[in-house]
Amino acid sequence: MRGRAAVGRGGDGGACGHGGGAGVFRQRRAGRPVEISAVCARDPDRDRGIDLSAYAWETDPVALAQRDDVDLFVELMGGSEGAPLDATRAALEAGKDVVTANKAMMALHGHELAEIAEAKGACLRYEAGVAGAIPAIKALTEALAANEIERVLGVMNGTCNYILTRMQSAGLSYDEVFAEAAKLGYLEADPTLDVGGIDAGHKLAILASIAFGAKVNFEGVHLEGIERITIEDINRAADMGYRVKLLGVAQMTGRGLEQRMTPCLVPANSPLGQLENATNMVVIEGDASGRIVLQGAGAGEGPTASAVMSDIMDIARGLRLPTFGQPASTLVELPPAVSATPAPYYLRFILDDKPGALAKIATILGNNGISIDRMRQYGHAESKAPVLIVTHRTTRADLDAALSQMPGTGVLAGEPVAIRIERL
Repeated sequence: MRGRAAVGRGGDGGACGHGGGAGVFRQRRAGRPVEISAVCARDPDRDRGIDLSAYAWETDPVALAQRDDVDLFVELMGGSEGAPLDATRAALEAGKDVVTANKAMMALHGHELAEIAEAKGACLRYEAGVAGAIPAIKALTEALAANEIERVLGVMNGTCNYILTRMQSAGLSYDEVFAEAAKLGYLEADPTLDVGGIDAGHKLAILASIAFGAKVNFEGVHLEGIERITIEDINRAADMGYRVKLLGVAQMTGRGLEQRMTPCLVPANSPLGQLENATNMVVIEGDASGRIVLQGAGAGEGPTASAVMSDIMDIARGLRLPTFGQPASTLVELPPAVSATPAPYYLRFILDDKPGALAKIATILGNNGISIDRMRQYGHAESKAPVLIVTHRTTRADLDAALSQMPGTGVLAGEPVAIRIERL
């Protein structure tokens, strides 16, 4: 039989057609033809670079998902609520397979949708929702399925990585590069989804669910964006051999499932430290596999189409897996870790140039059980002395307690900066 697909955002998924040599090549790999039955889009008249006049059009995505001539519904609308969710539910309830690129929907409603899919014998796939063309979902559900996953981490938002690397390479401020990224079209309509870590947090929650057999828990992800990162932090960290990244980390601990999407320092000579521009990287550590590093384009038309077509072709081949790598009924609710794993921290202080100022800071750190690994003091400017400290491993709670006591010293000329240094 031929696979009949409905594209949930019209021409944005038009590359799924099978015309010319490339179409024949894909058809051979899929094992059977895949035909577009109908499409739906907000603007039917938009020029998408491909002629879609031969296909039926629907104005309602739910109606598209329920058509009798559709076996597979491709959802490319985006957004966690409303039409995308309604149409996806409708398709699955009708027993139709679904391919989506919607990370927000999967992070917030993925377990519910997985239960519907499995009850109806449908397949729900979403490779394009996490890290673009990088096969992170496939790696966890297929290639590394025999492993007990110890940790998943990575840079999962290309816009943030572009901003941070551009700040360093050009010596520009955050605001200057943010404006530049906006002009280049790198930012979401709501920029906080990118720079606030929300977009990447959705991806981390999905990967953590697969890696640890847990129900997706986006609410359990500790989020912190890059808005407060300054060019001074980037330059000072570089002096100490580090680079700043918006880094996602998920791992099981004795305190529960730890999920963090926060700015971290990583060694400049590490694979993550050398990651430039809008590229993504996902690192998976398994008990048998060791460390697996996946790097590539995390967004864009080509990478997204590649991942969407990969899912479509897998379904055409008859490859049917549970949504999160194991039956939805076996996924457990893992308590979120109440605190992060201990780690070293980068601290930056601007101190008044007074005798004993640095000693007061060191005393407070010591009183809170925080020892100093390295320290660097820079030349004075206007009676102010920038000081960098790298601590030994400590808890964030102990560090916060120490930082809360710093204003009482009377030697601070600005708010301290604290950035976690991630073990790699």
